[in-house]
Amino acid sequence: MYKKLIEKAVEARKNAYVPYSKFIVGAAVKTKEGKYFTGCNIESASFTPTICAERTAISKAVSEGYREFEAIAVVGSLEDYTYPCGVCRQFIVEFGKNTKVIIAKNTEEYKVYKISDLLPNSFGPEDMKDV
Repeated sequence: MYKKLIEKAVEARKNAYVPYSKFIVGAAVKTKEGKYFTGCNIESASFTPTICAERTAISKAVSEGYREFEAIAVVGSLEDYTYPCGVCRQFIVEFGKNTKVIIAKNTEEYKVYKISDLLPNSFGPEDMKDV
């Protein structure tokens, strides 16, 4: 069911720019409309402007007008599972607390979560209603 999404995340890893950490991550997001967007992590010598693969993929989708996501796959090490960092978890929640997060080593070894399981009691757009 998630094979295509994971394959796209694995492929996106190849474009990672990680001269400092050497930690390669790829991500692929599937919109509710069935479109796919990929991303990789991109480092900067000053570290703060570094962007993770998950935020790259979502930013590409959002910049093309997509705001609702069915799932996102994250593939870091092919030896172990790589989970989204806290900033990425918050970024994913921004676009839906029911988004599926697939944490994969490959198309055969993966785990599926809802983002709300990975970031319980999150602060999202619905919390801004009184502002």
